[in-house]
Amino acid sequence: MKIGFFTDTYFPQVSGVATSIYTLKNELEKMGHIVYIFTTTDPHANKNEEKRIIRLPSVPFISCKDRRVMVRGIVETYRIACKLDLDIIHTHTEFGLGILGKITAQRLKIPVVHTWHTNYEEYLHYIAKGKLIRPVHVKMMAKLLFNKIDGIVCPSQLVLEMLRDYGIKSPMRVISTGIDIHRFICPEITTEDEQNLRQSLGIQDSDILLLTLSRLAYEKNIHLLISGMPKIFAKYSNAHLVIVGDGPARIDLERQAYTLELSDHVHFTGMIDNKKVVYYYHAADYFISASNSETQGLTYAESLASGLQSIVYGNAYLEELLDNEMFGCLYYEQDAFANVLMDYMEKNIVIDEDLLNKKLYDISSDHFGLSMVDFYLDTLVHYSRKRIARQKKLALVDIKKKLLNLKKISRHKSKISS
Repeated sequence: MKIGFFTDTYFPQVSGVATSIYTLKNELEKMGHIVYIFTTTDPHANKNEEKRIIRLPSVPFISCKDRRVMVRGIVETYRIACKLDLDIIHTHTEFGLGILGKITAQRLKIPVVHTWHTNYEEYLHYIAKGKLIRPVHVKMMAKLLFNKIDGIVCPSQLVLEMLRDYGIKSPMRVISTGIDIHRFICPEITTEDEQNLRQSLGIQDSDILLLTLSRLAYEKNIHLLISGMPKIFAKYSNAHLVIVGDGPARIDLERQAYTLELSDHVHFTGMIDNKKVVYYYHAADYFISASNSETQGLTYAESLASGLQSIVYGNAYLEELLDNEMFGCLYYEQDAFANVLMDYMEKNIVIDEDLLNKKLYDISSDHFGLSMVDFYLDTLVHYSRKRIARQKKLALVDIKKKLLNLKKISRHKSKISS
């Protein structure tokens, strides 16, 4: 198949969406499919290293400078898409290039599927501080744009239920983004490597390293993790919180840690190269998160693949992922984080390797790619049947019109002959 991805976000921009698209592209190409990515321009992109990537003129988004918005290129995109002879289009954003992908698919008369990556209700504060667009507007937008789309990929059951609540009736399927589990198992990472990383942060081998990894945005609720540290520190004076990532909330978070006199125990690493992130997973004792804005969250799967147990704020997706206590623990009240973490630490649960290996296949990129191809094929078959049914309907309408015309002609001739 020749597949066209349409997305406002792609590498070198750092996000879960960009990682998901990159992972899927690689898996599809491994199976022999051809993937073209239509995305926005980026000043940090190296055009010489990019293959089958079509970048359209864009500008930074007003309220979020590290994200970009397409400003032109509609006609050029259609011309390119025609020459590529695409079989199916897969959109990864609800606006901008997502809308362009839908229009292109309609003009090419090919099906379009869409992955709903983002829970927009958790991000409305970025637009006029949440005063301009309300949750009801998200629901209206969703029904308007996606009620007649050929297929929707839901990264979790949570997303599927949300879209059903919105009133969307398009065909949907839950397909969670997989990860390259071999990147995170990493037997080549030695104990010495882990010790060196800890020492670089001022953390001893016997200390407890709590890791959280995400974009430092306010909706990630990292401030709640820092708020829980004094209670944890009172019982475990050797506990350290390592925060990997960067973003608009960093200054406030650093100020919070300083105010709580935790600067020696809350460490901000800034942005870490994607290839080095795995070292942090392996050096840590537990992965933690208080985010309630995730439709799935790749870091949860990555930490599990690294053999790291998670204590995280729960949702339907995480109930499926961490379905055994040996993989971690969920909590549902934000102020319960510290107590739940300490209770779980005291249990000292060991992960069963056989159960972990079964879980790793479920979250693997191999499984992700195969599941997506299966959905593409089902969508293509369904689309072809719809086209045939539509053509038959049009043919019947045409025949009825011709019969009516013949009847009129026959009546007219009868009147003349009489």
